[in-house]
Amino acid sequence: MDVHIDTDVPTFIDPTAIRTQESEWSQTCQALIQSFFAEILDAVASRDDDRAARLISRLTEPNETHLGWSRGRSRGRGLGNAKSLEFLDAVRNSAAARSGLLSDLEDTALLIDGIGPDIISDITTNVIRGALIGYTQHACEFYGIDMEHAYTGLVWNPDALEWQEGYERLPCPNGETLLLVPRSIVRGRLTVDSDKYYNRNLAPLLEAQEIDAKTPLVTILKDGGARVPRDKLREKYPATKLAIVRYTEQFPDALRSYKKSLTKSEAPPLSHDDLRRRVGTPLPDYRALLDNLLAVPPGNPSATVYHRKCADLLSALFYPYLGNMVLEKEIHEGRKRIDITFDNLAGQGTFYWLASNYRAAVIPVECKNYTREVENPELDQIGGRFSDSRGWFGIIVFRAAQNKDLFLRRCKDTAKDGRGYIIALDDEDLRQLAEERLEAKDRHPRDQSFYKLIRERIDFLIT
Repeated sequence: MDVHIDTDVPTFIDPTAIRTQESEWSQTCQALIQSFFAEILDAVASRDDDRAARLISRLTEPNETHLGWSRGRSRGRGLGNAKSLEFLDAVRNSAAARSGLLSDLEDTALLIDGIGPDIISDITTNVIRGALIGYTQHACEFYGIDMEHAYTGLVWNPDALEWQEGYERLPCPNGETLLLVPRSIVRGRLTVDSDKYYNRNLAPLLEAQEIDAKTPLVTILKDGGARVPRDKLREKYPATKLAIVRYTEQFPDALRSYKKSLTKSEAPPLSHDDLRRRVGTPLPDYRALLDNLLAVPPGNPSATVYHRKCADLLSALFYPYLGNMVLEKEIHEGRKRIDITFDNLAGQGTFYWLASNYRAAVIPVECKNYTREVENPELDQIGGRFSDSRGWFGIIVFRAAQNKDLFLRRCKDTAKDGRGYIIALDDEDLRQLAEERLEAKDRHPRDQSFYKLIRERIDFLIT
């Protein structure tokens, strides 16, 4: 997120966005959240008030991310010591906790009055602070942002099940610690929504109950069918959070079904245009990014510069469908490195179709700034990055080929041999992708999620 360092931007970290991703980093964050919230619930269930208060009272105002609703200077309106204890009291006194319905942090926003996106985001920020520190350090190294020895604040240790503190190298603009946050986990509001849960999952069950009982609320349709007008249903079954807890106790599968439905497509990452409107982040200049890449001279001396220019361009071209970009990702205990990796965040469009039909949770990219031809050894190299956990789809980016058709056929041979699906993109292909994005920017968001060239290359591999 391209935040303002002297105020907050009206966005929030959404734990559901973390849960629906498949990357190692998001799984680490999810484990941290589950570990902390399980400790809170266990302390509440065992009536260990001292333990619960000790855990929750360590939550601080996370001004370091500059996300939230503060006006003017960042001051963490969502959470402080008093608010954290209020949150604990709300959990402790809630019918949802007593009935055992609470299992995830975001359940509290769904089932407990007074818990909103600011509180959930602030708690999440505190709990995943350790993961955000690592992310921030990686981002600063990539962008060349200065760091200094700084106090980290409290960091949740899932092994010790306690808060710990220390010092790490972090950026400190204006003398204050800054934590960077990946766009992939930030939303304008929480994904969980009590009204949607009521309308989608509870109301149909309540309506069916009324129809089975043939109550006066039932209206018989001309075709002989029966229904209950939604306004009448809401009069008898109000959609307050306390009432929703009662309905959920009656229909326990409803909550599981609702949470299962919260996939990547339910609340996608903020788009380039969303970020422009909410934060003021400029729209990417695809042509300038392409020109910067094309200006890099082919050859080994410029390999690192080419690698980074590829990362800049591809990050802009493929966001918000691919994100969480990592350079030089180590695999096989550090014995191998992948030039660039992206997590597949797509809930619609080309990359969603790809993940739905082929294993493509993580997209590795190899960048070859060669003056010579790319050949089978380069295909074997990227094929060695594939696995069941990461996926079987990757991209190789190179400058040009004297016989491009031959190399594309080699990619197809690799697919036919069951060694994975590799898309080859040269300078001219990158130019075409940049033009595609420029043409798509004024289209409906769903139409923007389709990449004509990428789909053509996939179809070539599988037919």
